[in-house]
Amino acid sequence: MLFRYSRWDGTQQLADLDADDLLAAMSDDLMSDGDLWNALRRMFQRGVQNPQGSPVPGIQDMLDRLRKRRQQQLDRYDLGSALEDIKKKLDEVIRTERAGVDREVKDQGERAKKLETLDQLPPDPAGRIKQLQDYNFTDPEAERLFQELMKSLQQQMLQPFMQGMKQSLEGMSPEDLKRMREMMRDLNRMLRQRAEGDEPDFDAFKAKWGQNFPGVESLDELLEQLGRRAAQMQSLLDSMSPGQRRQLQEMMSSLFMKDERLEAEMAQLAMHLDQLGLTEDMRRRYDFRGDDELSMREAMKLMDELQQMEELERQLRRVQSPDDLERIDPVDVEKLVGEEAARDLERLKELAKKLEEAGYLERKGDRLELTARAIRKLGDKALRDIFAHLKRDRFGRHVVERRGAGGDPTDEAKRYEFGDPFLLDLKETLMNAVERNGAGTPLRLSPDDFEVFRTELSTQASTVVMLDMSRSMINNGYFLPAKKVALALTALIRGQFPRDSLWILGFSLYARQFTAEELPRLAWTEWNIGTNMHHGFQLSRQLLGRQKGGNKQIIMITDGEPTAHMEGLEADFSYPPTRRTFEETLKEVQRCTREGITINTFMLEQSRMLTAFIEQLTRINKGRAFFARPERLGEYILVDYVRNKRRSIA
Repeated sequence: MLFRYSRWDGTQQLADLDADDLLAAMSDDLMSDGDLWNALRRMFQRGVQNPQGSPVPGIQDMLDRLRKRRQQQLDRYDLGSALEDIKKKLDEVIRTERAGVDREVKDQGERAKKLETLDQLPPDPAGRIKQLQDYNFTDPEAERLFQELMKSLQQQMLQPFMQGMKQSLEGMSPEDLKRMREMMRDLNRMLRQRAEGDEPDFDAFKAKWGQNFPGVESLDELLEQLGRRAAQMQSLLDSMSPGQRRQLQEMMSSLFMKDERLEAEMAQLAMHLDQLGLTEDMRRRYDFRGDDELSMREAMKLMDELQQMEELERQLRRVQSPDDLERIDPVDVEKLVGEEAARDLERLKELAKKLEEAGYLERKGDRLELTARAIRKLGDKALRDIFAHLKRDRFGRHVVERRGAGGDPTDEAKRYEFGDPFLLDLKETLMNAVERNGAGTPLRLSPDDFEVFRTELSTQASTVVMLDMSRSMINNGYFLPAKKVALALTALIRGQFPRDSLWILGFSLYARQFTAEELPRLAWTEWNIGTNMHHGFQLSRQLLGRQKGGNKQIIMITDGEPTAHMEGLEADFSYPPTRRTFEETLKEVQRCTREGITINTFMLEQSRMLTAFIEQLTRINKGRAFFARPERLGEYILVDYVRNKRRSIA
């Protein structure tokens, strides 16, 4: 493989995350509450750090960029300038008409009357529009400018309701307005029926008017589209000052003064949409603070963009699973947030696919679940994490890498004899050949030259790990490291001591056996009250009693003294603990001791009552007790386990 190195300039492609990196990144979340969906959701939200390459930003990063982009728009524009733009266009109409009157009207009296009419026009846009609609223009250019302005404003006011009628809006002939009025009447009839609990005949409406609403296949889709457009106009009004809002509303009213029926249908449609709650969730007041001017058309376009940002933010916030991510359109993300965000979205979508393709996740119906392979990987990672920490701290001993059939190798070598594990000591073997043959090549080996490493016998052991699952373990943050240790022990035994037996018991009010596959999903519930060591020791003794080997041990991880014991088949809980709870628990310790079961206890707290109880337990059982910080728990247990596995052969 050829590697080429160069100075970093930002254009190089960094290695992307593989499935192992992703599983490792979400391992603590998986172990913490045992919920794969929560772990995936948090990975989507936070993204994934990549030590060897570029990180994958998460949903939260995308939301931050989206908010920043939206704030840039609000800080840039002055929404009130949309009305100023209309005023400027009306001023141009009036100036052009004045010039035409001065040029074309020769009669002094008529000219004075025309100019006086223009002088007496109201200062506000709505009043000017209302009066100019009845004005008899002298200058053709002034009339053209006014009609173009009227047409443009009518389009902008109607477009939120009639998005699909672009061509009709551009023409705005009397026949178009008549058809629009008829369509609005049909729309209002359907909305009234829906509000009254009836089901309108949408198919008939679609057959008649469907060409104006491309892509709409149901009444609900139509209502969503209309509600979104109406909310766009309402957001524009809400974002203006009271004075500006009043001017725009009056202007909207004056635009259709010659067609009061159309205006009434429009008002009725807005009322129905509001009553059905279709605009309430989407309308929002925006605080514009900028100085850049914009026209009414640009203001409506900006409202549409801001509304799309709001919808994208809602979609991003709702992401809980890979399927939710798939519903987000990367085209929308690129348009609203940028190309980089769209690329990040595609990389997020690939995360779950990589885990599935690697065999770490499998689909069962509409859900994803961890596979047995993923559980093994989690155990291997827990083991690596713990032993990596040991190496840094030079604490204890780690098992050597070389393995053979007879047990673990030592540093001593011996002449090979038939039946020995063939753990060849190459250096000594070659030196034997040199001593026998002398210097020179080729070097010829004979069977007597072979030397192999001596090995140690590995004894067989049976172990029960008892995990305290009481409420205090969860509240104090001890349960996650305890689960990791249990998984690490599973990985250790599977990989290096395959003939050993390991069971995992969780205990709170009752004790219960769990498999290694269940460990990552093991979570606290509201029933996890009490610390019933008595039941835990009972079940452990039953499990270990089935084993023939002599090495039997219980590793108990707890942060508190026993607060429950068994009375027959029922648990008896009391806090503070009763004397009987202590007595029954210690009786079970005595039974374990008689059956040759060693109990090693790892205390995560050093309370007076817990310490006193553990002293009695160790005095009876002759096991050991350790106080361990949660972050060092795995080191103590695994080092202790490995040390107890070794026994030299004479």
